[in-house]
Amino acid sequence: MANTLLTTTKMTLEALRILRNKLVFSKLVRRDFDPEFAREGAKIGDTLNIRKPPRYAGTTGATITVEDATETSVALVLNTQFNVGIQFTSKDLALSIDKFSERFLQPAVATIANKIDFDGLNLYKDVASAVGTPATVPAALLTYLQAKQRLAEESAPVDDQLSVVITPEMEATIVNALDGLFQDSTEISAQYKKGLMGIAAGFKWYMDQNIRTHTSGIYTTGSTPLVNGASQTGSTIVSDGWANSTAVLKDGDVITFAGVSNVNPQNRQSTGSLKQFVVTADSSSDGSGNLTIPISPALTPTGQFQTCTASPANNAAIVPLGAESTDSPNGLAFHKDAFALGMARLPLPGGTDRAGRASDEESGLSIRMISDYDITTDNFISRLDVLYGWSTLYPELACRIPS
Repeated sequence: MANTLLTTTKMTLEALRILRNKLVFSKLVRRDFDPEFAREGAKIGDTLNIRKPPRYAGTTGATITVEDATETSVALVLNTQFNVGIQFTSKDLALSIDKFSERFLQPAVATIANKIDFDGLNLYKDVASAVGTPATVPAALLTYLQAKQRLAEESAPVDDQLSVVITPEMEATIVNALDGLFQDSTEISAQYKKGLMGIAAGFKWYMDQNIRTHTSGIYTTGSTPLVNGASQTGSTIVSDGWANSTAVLKDGDVITFAGVSNVNPQNRQSTGSLKQFVVTADSSSDGSGNLTIPISPALTPTGQFQTCTASPANNAAIVPLGAESTDSPNGLAFHKDAFALGMARLPLPGGTDRAGRASDEESGLSIRMISDYDITTDNFISRLDVLYGWSTLYPELACRIPS
């Protein structure tokens, strides 16, 4: 039996249900910071600084070395308010919630969910680790196992919070190559949820159409890039040998330095692989081919926060990942702790009974709906709003899989 009149509260709750079901990547990250933004009457503002634990090197022998307890922090900023406006008539309010949802809410909330996921997947630019070859779709499980290897080498927790998010083409390629692998009887029912392929090789596998495409810089033509000066450390490195006055590197390009290997962050032992660094801003060479490259993580060859085996030598070769000017969608393998999504409950305006807000404690999601009546046309003009922000907490707990 149809409802005689749909209420704003009922419509908002339905919108929240749809949002929860439409999200893919956003479901798989840290979400437990939302209550900090949602305290009624005691709000913290739009920024939460998330403290990361100190790391210690330790000392062998009877004599101790007292180390500084250096805590670092990452800011989670709610900097995106996104909304969709919809319009419906008094007659539409007489529909059942199912029909109203199908006609009005589902298309609107799908737009919101895609926006949240799309923004979150842009965090691939914070991730330095990458396996595979840009512009080549991985066709073997080995590439994904290598991604898991990278996470293990960075001391990622060994638990059930590892996920892989890939493009439709990557999904079709790997499922075809591994026919039957995703058919574990205990997982078949879960495969009917949006995006979920199943569990294999220690990952939960998801398809997401919002995977971001990276376009690499122009770093080969006329260039022989080299480190300019020995013993460099920190978040920038001086280099030369680039083509003159050229935008050679793009934000998100991955580079390595000859002779600089990765280390396990706990035991500081070399993993045997070159350390990968991500370029953190678009970078252009000067008229002589010189360039100071901004990189992450910081080049740190010793100490509590050691990231690599050594500083690069003077004239060490700089090698970007993949061919120049290449478009490559970047799938992600990651632990839940790598990224965080925060959302806040938007305030309800006074003076109207056509405003509703729905929040879900388990998922941390929150959405607001406000309607206003146009007496001339007998239409309700409504808006659905969310307020959210993304942050990369532990980029070392993620690995890019270009395709």
